[in-house]
Amino acid sequence: MKKLSTTLLSATLACALSAPSFAADYTFKFQSSDPAGDKNFQVQKEWVNRVKEMTGGRVEIDLLPVGSIFKHTETLDGIKMGILDGQITATEFFSGKDPAFGLIGNTVGAWSNTSQLLQYINYGGGYELMNELYAPYGVKFIGGSTTGVESLVSRVPLNGVEDLKGLKLRAPEGLVQRVFAAAGAAPVNLPGSEVFTGLSKGVIDAADYTVFSTNQKAGMNDIAAHPVQPGFHSLPLIDISMNKKKWDKLPADLQTILTVSVRDFAQDMTTQLRIADQAAVKAAQADPNITIHDWSAEERKKFRAIARTQWEEFAKSSKNAQKVYDSITSYLEQNGLL
Repeated sequence: MKKLSTTLLSATLACALSAPSFAADYTFKFQSSDPAGDKNFQVQKEWVNRVKEMTGGRVEIDLLPVGSIFKHTETLDGIKMGILDGQITATEFFSGKDPAFGLIGNTVGAWSNTSQLLQYINYGGGYELMNELYAPYGVKFIGGSTTGVESLVSRVPLNGVEDLKGLKLRAPEGLVQRVFAAAGAAPVNLPGSEVFTGLSKGVIDAADYTVFSTNQKAGMNDIAAHPVQPGFHSLPLIDISMNKKKWDKLPADLQTILTVSVRDFAQDMTTQLRIADQAAVKAAQADPNITIHDWSAEERKKFRAIARTQWEEFAKSSKNAQKVYDSITSYLEQNGLL
């Protein structure tokens, strides 16, 4: 009996060792523009896991945090070179390659909420335009998401456009700075890592940084106790895209699954961040030292009118930028948003 048991055990082990490992049919390496510790990256990892489940293990994506192989502004090159297979990134990071990416990636002042941007991308021509812009780089735009309309952190009360005049405001270079400058502010170049120190020491009066919940968690609202929420300016396009040749080799069913999964990712990302923002706003409202400023529809309209003048100027930077301008303004006008 003992000899038989040993024989059976040996046979079982032999079978286990010789059994084929069911590797994915398609494995891809993607790089994110977010660090591993950010909530954004956590939501992206959840998307990666869902893709594996939805495809029955046929597709596996290895998602790397920002800077793992390429700088956040260079992942497009990484895909073109074949070192990366895809990316989850803010489209505006590629404005140095073509101003069109900056304009569609963050049309400052255009969108009042996440649904407006996503409707444009999915149903208003944005999806087709992004694929046209990415074509020269051999990249397929699978779909878009966003985070949320970014809050503005401020040491001084901001109740409308008039209050922006002379404001020492940290803002990213490019279209964001141009719009705020046109509104009368004095934009300051300052890395994101120095925003907290800049505010605490009075080097800047306010900052275009990120969404309310992230600002609150970082203690920004404690040292700049006059946040503007909901925001009225930045709403970045977050895109998931990959090597076009590798996309074309995928069976139609997997292409469909990936496309639909990105729409779900957008819903997941915007919802989770909105929930986090709502909780953070409640916490801030309970703090007597923090005053939240919510701009009226009239003031938001004034800012958008100023922003539009800068969109027009930015559109002159390239033929593609003009295409983006025409597409977005046409959509906004048709939907009564201008």
